[in-house]
Amino acid sequence: MSTTTNETTIEVDPDVPLVRIVREFDAPPDKVFRAHTDPQLVCRWLGPRRHEMVVDRWDCRPGGEWAYRHVSDGEEYAFRGCFHDVVEGERIVQTFTFEGMPEQVALEKVRFEALPGGRTRLVGESLVDSFADRDAFVASGMEGGVREGYERLDEVLAG
Repeated sequence: MSTTTNETTIEVDPDVPLVRIVREFDAPPDKVFRAHTDPQLVCRWLGPRRHEMVVDRWDCRPGGEWAYRHVSDGEEYAFRGCFHDVVEGERIVQTFTFEGMPEQVALEKVRFEALPGGRTRLVGESLVDSFADRDAFVASGMEGGVREGYERLDEVLAG
């Protein structure tokens, strides 16, 4: 188990309907990138512990699709999107849709920045259609899931 004390910062942009997430990891960018692109690793950390993640599609390349479900207590929460750009160890650009609100599509960009000591700063940005959509996204409880997921990612990276 990791003993990291890295903080997850989640901010809303005052000028555009965007959520920015910043988190540092005690692993190099190639390892953090792989944990975002290998579906077997993604299943081990994405989302809260109480959910089992089931991958339905995962084609991590420009033009590829992804779809997964979080399952717990007889409930399913399905998500899907398309990869627009995937640059090894540097960035992923994708769409993100919660199947419960298919009209709301976020454009997400995740950058993996090398830090001294073999560490990584991850910067994720999610752009949505409106401030109301952004605020609903934040109010949905995503903050707790993001923080818990990154704690789980620390454990995957330490293993």
